[in-house]
Amino acid sequence: MCVLDTGGEIIEESRILTKPNVFKSRFNCTSARIAIEAGTHSQWIDRLLQELGHKVIVANPHKLRVIYQNDSKDDKVDAHTLARIGKLDPGLLAPITHRKEEEQEHLELIKARDVLVRSRTSFVNHVRGVVKTSGNKIPKCDANSFAKNAPPHIPEPLKKCLSPLLDIIRKMTATIREYDKQIDKLCEKTYPVTSVLRQANGVGPLTALAFVLCIGDPYRFKKSRSIGSYLGLRPRRDDSGERKSQLHITKAGNSYLRRILIGAAQYIIGPFGKDCNLRRWGLLKAQGGKIAKKRAVVGVARKLSVLLHRLWLTGEIYDPLRNVS
Repeated sequence: MCVLDTGGEIIEESRILTKPNVFKSRFNCTSARIAIEAGTHSQWIDRLLQELGHKVIVANPHKLRVIYQNDSKDDKVDAHTLARIGKLDPGLLAPITHRKEEEQEHLELIKARDVLVRSRTSFVNHVRGVVKTSGNKIPKCDANSFAKNAPPHIPEPLKKCLSPLLDIIRKMTATIREYDKQIDKLCEKTYPVTSVLRQANGVGPLTALAFVLCIGDPYRFKKSRSIGSYLGLRPRRDDSGERKSQLHITKAGNSYLRRILIGAAQYIIGPFGKDCNLRRWGLLKAQGGKIAKKRAVVGVARKLSVLLHRLWLTGEIYDPLRNVS
């Protein structure tokens, strides 16, 4: 921790435990401007300090190269830098706003489901790999029905070691279904705006709810097109003179929401996607091999994010073939 006076002189340098009671005791004082970095503890620290009457600035660490690319980086130097920039111009910290506590709890619900789905995928892949080593193969099937369809194709010598894994997969599937029911209830009762977003092809309750919770306030974007950059779905730029490099996307913003939108985009231009402007545009851009298809998926995800934001603001009825009409 680094404390500056009104003249910019350092009046205190110290360390503080990241515990609520310690923070309440230390900052139960005159209102001050406090700059902190976004991180694991920043949400509850932000709320607590605001309750104590302080003005809190939560800095985006990915935007502060002077901190994360410092050759002499340590906690003391970081505190000095945050204090100096926070006093000079808080806008340079690219401040972020934490979502409400209730919204954060609901977001953790869908993230818990995501962790469970990825863990189940790992278990399923392990079982398939082990069965292949014996010369057998489990037929293609949905992950939800894997625990039911796999046992007849597992050799007898392997059943003893793989049966417990199938039991875990079965329990995971049941828990995921319970999460899905809770998500449906949240969409229906707490976030009815998700029904507007679900008009778009490839967008279900999970994608709509994740979009609403991760974006928070749709009016903080002046233009719907800005949301693609916010989610890191636009290419990096490194142009000089007449040279224009083709670079990867920035991958800024919320990685979970970006992954969800990428998955929705893959469904839209996949074999089961319904006919719409997004699908037609994506299929057109996907011609030319694997690299072209990857770029098309990212492009569809970016356009989908803009579409969802626009539907959220206007609440209008979505026409999937509007451009054609």
